[in-house]
Amino acid sequence: MPPGPCPRAARTWARRRRTAGSVHHSPEAPDQGGFHCRRCAAASRPRLQGDGHRLSLRHRVDSTTSLVSRLCRYAPVVAIHVEHAAFDTAAVAGGMPPGGPRSLGSTCAGFEIREFLLAAWEKSCAYCGAEGVPLNIEHVRPRSGGGSDRLSNLVLACVTCNQAKGTSSIEEFLADRPARLERVIAQLRRPLHDMATMNSTRLTLVKALGTIGVPVHTWSSGRTHWNRRVMGLPKSHTLDALATGVIDHERGDTLVRVPTQVLVVTASGRGSYARTTPDRFGFPRLKRPRAKMHHGYATGDLVAADVPRGRWAGRWVGRIAVRSNGQHRITTLTSRFDVSHRNLRLLQRADGYAYEITPEIQLSGQRGAAYSGSTLKGGDPGNV
Repeated sequence: MPPGPCPRAARTWARRRRTAGSVHHSPEAPDQGGFHCRRCAAASRPRLQGDGHRLSLRHRVDSTTSLVSRLCRYAPVVAIHVEHAAFDTAAVAGGMPPGGPRSLGSTCAGFEIREFLLAAWEKSCAYCGAEGVPLNIEHVRPRSGGGSDRLSNLVLACVTCNQAKGTSSIEEFLADRPARLERVIAQLRRPLHDMATMNSTRLTLVKALGTIGVPVHTWSSGRTHWNRRVMGLPKSHTLDALATGVIDHERGDTLVRVPTQVLVVTASGRGSYARTTPDRFGFPRLKRPRAKMHHGYATGDLVAADVPRGRWAGRWVGRIAVRSNGQHRITTLTSRFDVSHRNLRLLQRADGYAYEITPEIQLSGQRGAAYSGSTLKGGDPGNV
């Protein structure tokens, strides 16, 4: 039997060869003139929605529209302002403009590169993690060694690390810090996924928001950047949202209050369709129960656990994975352990989203601590 990449097509070809006297094509790879069976060919194609987007992209639009619709029900929203921007991914991926790092502020592509690096490395040094210090655009592979100006070869580095690295390779410079080296390399390998996603979904998102029933206004990213610079605000997603739209600075319009905390909503899903739990090799280990509710709780519920004694004594806040025997597993920010359903108190039913309150960027341009106070996702941190 001729080899082929599709087992189902191979079996069909062999069966038909045994039962029919006609000649059949072998199920070779499509680029070799062969074919897949219809079921495998359909499964190999990306799943698209009616607007032509993949399901992963459509999910972003639907999640954003759902949250905006929920806010419009709970708050007196009179208008929606959207920054209708498109990134020039070709210019950003191509690297810095001919003028080098000094001309980054004078071109659109250079400005996008600088802002992208600041967001990708969280305004910190890629080599030592220092924050609140002057940062330089550093070539991972030195230009003297054949390094290019592509975005995949650029990071942010403090002055000390930039001078200490010099023309050495990143493997030599971070030889004594393998964890940091692995993180930098993994970050450099990431494609311009977020930029391409925004370019693909921006038109669909505006159309979807228009179905809510609230007027939708679109504005350019240049106006947002100008409003933020005039008011002296640092770069952050929240402050960009507040600076979107028309702000009459000549009349004295400005932001009178900036939030100190923001609510971060993450899509966590509603469970899995899998009916078995695999082991570390991928083979089925045990069957999963069809019932999702056990002892009044479901997987993903946000609960408060009051453990009276033992190693985990105290009050904990986190999300649980339920079990039929009543010993549910709770996951906090710092730990994971089993707790009886009798010691649990429901805080919020699982709705497919995870909620967390994080500190907003300070007006001085310095980011606050990674954790501050109690959160909806966990305790202090994990133990209240």
